[in-house]
Amino acid sequence: MAAPATPATPGTHDTARPTIVLVGHGMVGQRFLEELAERGVTGRARVVVLCEEPRPAYDRVQLTSYFAGRTPDDLSLTAPDFMARHGIELHIGDPAEAIDRESRTVTARSGLTVRYDTLVLATGSYPFVPPVPGKDSAGCFVYRTIEDLLAIEDYARTAGSGVVVGGGLLGLEAAGALKGLGLRTHIVEFNPRLMALQVDEGGGSALRRTVEEMGLEVHTGVGGKEITADEDGAVTGMELSDGSRIATDLVIFSAGVRPRDQLARDCGLAVGERGGIVVDEQCRTSDPAVHAIGECALAADGRVYGLVAPGYDMARTAADAIAGKDSGFTGADLSTKLKLLGVDVASFGDAHGTTEGCLDVVYADSRSGVYKKLVIGADGTLLGGVLVGDAESYGMLRPLTGSVPPVAPEQLVLPAGAGAPAALGPSALPDDAVVCNCHNVTKGAIRSAVTEHECTTVPQVKKCTKAGTGCGSCVKALTTLVNDELAAGGVAVDTGLCGCFPHTRAELYEIVRTLRLTSYAELLESHGRPEARSGDGCEVCKPTVGSIIASLAPAVGADGYVLHGEQAALQDTNDHFLANLQRNGSYSIVPRIPGGEITPEKLIVIGEVARDFGLYTKITGGQRIDLFGARVDQLPVIWSRLVDAGFESGHAYGKALRTVKSCVGQTWCRYGVQDSVRMAIDLELRYRGLRSPHKLKSAVSGCARECAEARGKDFGVIATSNGWNLYVGGNGGADPRHADLLAQDLSDAELVRLIDRFLMFYIRTADRLERTSAWLERIEGGLDHVRDVVVHDSLGLCDELEALMAAHVAHYRDEWAETLADPDRLARFVSFVNAPGTPDPSVRFVPERDQMKPDPALLAGPTLPVRTLEGTSAR
Repeated sequence: MAAPATPATPGTHDTARPTIVLVGHGMVGQRFLEELAERGVTGRARVVVLCEEPRPAYDRVQLTSYFAGRTPDDLSLTAPDFMARHGIELHIGDPAEAIDRESRTVTARSGLTVRYDTLVLATGSYPFVPPVPGKDSAGCFVYRTIEDLLAIEDYARTAGSGVVVGGGLLGLEAAGALKGLGLRTHIVEFNPRLMALQVDEGGGSALRRTVEEMGLEVHTGVGGKEITADEDGAVTGMELSDGSRIATDLVIFSAGVRPRDQLARDCGLAVGERGGIVVDEQCRTSDPAVHAIGECALAADGRVYGLVAPGYDMARTAADAIAGKDSGFTGADLSTKLKLLGVDVASFGDAHGTTEGCLDVVYADSRSGVYKKLVIGADGTLLGGVLVGDAESYGMLRPLTGSVPPVAPEQLVLPAGAGAPAALGPSALPDDAVVCNCHNVTKGAIRSAVTEHECTTVPQVKKCTKAGTGCGSCVKALTTLVNDELAAGGVAVDTGLCGCFPHTRAELYEIVRTLRLTSYAELLESHGRPEARSGDGCEVCKPTVGSIIASLAPAVGADGYVLHGEQAALQDTNDHFLANLQRNGSYSIVPRIPGGEITPEKLIVIGEVARDFGLYTKITGGQRIDLFGARVDQLPVIWSRLVDAGFESGHAYGKALRTVKSCVGQTWCRYGVQDSVRMAIDLELRYRGLRSPHKLKSAVSGCARECAEARGKDFGVIATSNGWNLYVGGNGGADPRHADLLAQDLSDAELVRLIDRFLMFYIRTADRLERTSAWLERIEGGLDHVRDVVVHDSLGLCDELEALMAAHVAHYRDEWAETLADPDRLARFVSFVNAPGTPDPSVRFVPERDQMKPDPALLAGPTLPVRTLEGTSAR
């Protein structure tokens, strides 16, 4: 997070340089600053930013991913050094409160007054809250900022059910958040269908069926009449316009937004009849010295755009105008592609078929929740469409809008294998087709990046064109275009793992398994590239092959211990010392605590070890205790005490199973319906030590309240009154993704069998360092294919997958116990290879952080306003 700039003296003005004041620092505001920087404007002008929120710009589109494990810092759009590098003065938590156009000054809440030469308003929008009696009761929220989410999360801890007023984009996001928090969730939408602006009646019906199958209750065609509260003023229910009542503890209003134009109104700028600051094609307001961009602006075409892509276009236009360049904003593409509650939803062009004489081409499969509609003009031109449940073709169809497709329209909506032409893809698009809607990048610009700017990889093309760096929906099409262009230029597209092997990781797995190879050297000699066979391999393939051999060790007859013989040379630093290397050169110790359950005696041992070795202790999000600050030579001594106490390696250092998190389940919790702790322990002990392409995390929740956050894990289990529901492909990391339901109402035996199959199929087919979330989206056929394989045994692999897992379980050995039993293996644990004995007394190891001592600078820091359930307080 960027720190607030030192405030300028109120009322001062640097006459040597023009001053640009930006009011608002959301997504569009940050993009405007980046556009200014690209044009060199920040180097010749003073730029001052007044930001209302207590943090710099963050990705509001991904707001709901906070509930999947992302932190506010993860969502930040502002590089830590961006403001300082470009000399931009950022004042967070200090919004503009008044504009004096005559003196050209802006006054902030703190009293700071800045004189401007150019003023840019990027104040965004505010949530519309219907005038429902009781709307100010405790437990009523809006869903707009990180602070809103923090307040909702806190209140939901004591709630059992919630209502979302609004069934649009943000409303469904909010509903997903409530469901993820374990609340029984209702959606109330005044329109006759969900997402009425984006999808038609058929798409709305398909979406509703899928949403209701997830356990959410949908009420359409009705509105809220009154919110009832108890004697303490807390929400108890909602009366609907049809006379029915919903008992609820919490209400979220997500019924649309309105432009934040009050500052403009107060200073006399022109605004639209229904709101929005009137701007021309250069995003100038009725005062030429003032610009407006984003959701607060009423564009020259008479629309207020509520999507981020048009806002980015406005930011680009305003930056051009300030830099003296000629460009204009005359309108924007309103196409959208989202994954709401795990359901793909997309619309583009004339989605509702309002063009005179147009025709519809529709494909619907209510069993799988798929609905596709294309709107075709009388001359065969593709005018628009709606996709629900399967938006795979969005990246191809949207750029084709406005042209006659190269194949019959009905072929464009049929599923693969049922008439859809396999050869039709992004390469069939015309050069002027926009592939990246966020940054307005055409297919021709992508081709030019390869042919003229000599980009040879997708990351290089992203950096050159910005394509694929926005919402990410175009990355698949971008990859295809780059590879096709390279191939057309005679450049071979190498899909090999690295420079040593021409095979993918999945192919190497099959080679090792089929030929029962137990040696990296043997694999390199028999299947490596000819020029690499005399070498020692590289940092990419060595740990990859090491992981493959470890995961297949019992089946191929190899020693599964990762430090055995040649295997030791294949490991990276962490695996080499069976511990995580930290930034200060010390190591961490992470004992396994299955399911988070631990005895007082074991807690005492951990405390004594931490005390005796001066280690920093931290309880992790995976219900373990990390010990930080150990020297490499101390690791065997520490682990000797831990192993004697019954602890095992937690594999925090390996690409393996980390933890199976659990709530307290039915034993203690009054909501629990199954014993989640027992199941979490059983699963963690079964899959401990399982080496895989990437780390694996899991969780077991004892009821639908989902306290263990199972849907943010690679495989997650949620209890029902009828058994267990199994979710797969979740990820709470940098690219958050909710897990998808693979099977439901499973017995204990059925659950374990399906997890066995799923994990082994993933290990068999995934790419190097590919999380289950990315694998599930990449693998052909996606979740349906994985379900066919691991549930219905469509490939006849399940017996083999189960046997591989059974062999792993039967041959498991704790790596630290194995290490301590062998003096030769202990010889590697020295701080300096030329000083294998007692550590050199002249070398001093300084603790990285004192335990439980807060930073004095934080205690002496400024008092910032913090929103609480009662209002605003200081902290």
